[in-house]
Amino acid sequence: MRRRLIVADRVRTATGTRGNAVRVADGLIEAIGEADDIRTPDLTEERYTGCVVTPGLVDAHFHPLGYTAALMRLNLDAAQNMSDLEELINEAAANLEPGRAVVGTRLNDQIVGRLPTRTQLDAAGGDRPILIYRYCGHVAVANTAALELAGIGSSTPDPPGGSIDRDSGGIPTGVLRETAIALAAGPVGSRTGDLEPGEVLAAMQGLASLGLTSIGAIIDLSGDLWCGVGNELELLTEIGPDLPLRMSVLVTTDDPQALESAAGRLSSAGPWIRFLGVKQFADGSFGGHTAAMHHPYADRDTVGTMRIDAGTERMARAALAMGSRVAVHAIGDRANEAVLDLFEDLIRDGAHPADLRVEHASVLAHRDLGRLAALGVTAVVQPAFLMSETAWLEERVGRDRLDRTYAFRSLLEAGVLLAGSSDCPVEPPSPWWGMAAARDRGGLTPAQQLNAAEALALFTTGAAGAIGSPVLEIGEPCDLTIVDRDPLEIGPDELRETKAVATWIEGEPVQVPAEPIVWGAPSTAG
Repeated sequence: MRRRLIVADRVRTATGTRGNAVRVADGLIEAIGEADDIRTPDLTEERYTGCVVTPGLVDAHFHPLGYTAALMRLNLDAAQNMSDLEELINEAAANLEPGRAVVGTRLNDQIVGRLPTRTQLDAAGGDRPILIYRYCGHVAVANTAALELAGIGSSTPDPPGGSIDRDSGGIPTGVLRETAIALAAGPVGSRTGDLEPGEVLAAMQGLASLGLTSIGAIIDLSGDLWCGVGNELELLTEIGPDLPLRMSVLVTTDDPQALESAAGRLSSAGPWIRFLGVKQFADGSFGGHTAAMHHPYADRDTVGTMRIDAGTERMARAALAMGSRVAVHAIGDRANEAVLDLFEDLIRDGAHPADLRVEHASVLAHRDLGRLAALGVTAVVQPAFLMSETAWLEERVGRDRLDRTYAFRSLLEAGVLLAGSSDCPVEPPSPWWGMAAARDRGGLTPAQQLNAAEALALFTTGAAGAIGSPVLEIGEPCDLTIVDRDPLEIGPDELRETKAVATWIEGEPVQVPAEPIVWGAPSTAG
């Protein structure tokens, strides 16, 4: 039996200080308390002077292949205007073989000024297919070559749950929303170079360097969500034995048999990877005006796009029959109402509330906040969204809805189970940034702020409960994050600068590169 004593200045959880040491035996937590009280003979001691032990950090909603693409492929985050956008696309195209498609992510139309058109993309990249995604992933823009490759023209109907933007003459502008993206994603994706397993593994090692011990990983079997990354299931199963952190995988598919097959593949892929359940969509995003609302947006005469349908319930019931979980994306109040209706039916038919998750729960009607709490299901929230949306959120949702948008305080006080996440690559992966945003909200609706302990709970016990990963308790696997400061004794700005000194999983320190590859956040010692 291998036994260790991990000693720091203190062991800090969301509920308080629990001494300064953790005793580990064969990967499991054997004791937590003061080192002098729990020390026994012949222990190997690991000392982290000046540091604080926290529970292992968890991100409950994460796109590992989309994140890798943002790191390793064309990332448009730096574009401040249309000229920058064209330059970035041209640079990417110059490094590709003739005929290869350009796929980019993280386009921020709020900063650039607007979404480009197909003709503007034509000028940027020549005659090769181009498909660029808005950073939310719910809107994409295709150039003429990509539209032609996909067979999208004036006579192409809008698909259920999606739309094709058109000019006054009915000709597609290149902007594709929600399920319409899939019309182009498959054909364009076939012209790209897939991600390599080593690239994905390097990206995951970077996450471990941030202190993350577990993520709720979302993969798309259709390849439409982040096209050009390759076969997401194959990539994850290939690197499964070498993963540096735990992955509980939610699978996006509309085929029950494909879901079952993916579950089997994931269950045997490696010691730290497992199948969690199914992921479905009820609507889109605020940024794309596709989140489904009861009343029109304040800045555009639309109520968004409702994507929930009979297939959503079919897949939910298929996942539950397999003994797994159900996660449904819902941002607008109309979408959230529909998801709660579905969950009420599932619970009435025997589903356990712990197996049901609302992804985002961004804006709810007042009547649905109490209903969400009463059902006992989990809301997986993304505080970092606020930092990207602060400048335009009120203009988009309107003042009357603003106080119930990202209403973390109201949700918590109502008794809703909350789990934190980044939805990376929609936002950077640093959990410290997410905690800081939950606390200061970029100055937006401060009445909905969380305190330091509540923010830490989002990314520890809350997120762990949402994906079934270990917590800091006796008898649990020893997953710990050791940081350079106490997250409960500093303000949000300093919290954003927190660094993980070490990350432990099952009683062993995770080995990460000296210079890990991490996007959008300061790298850490490791």
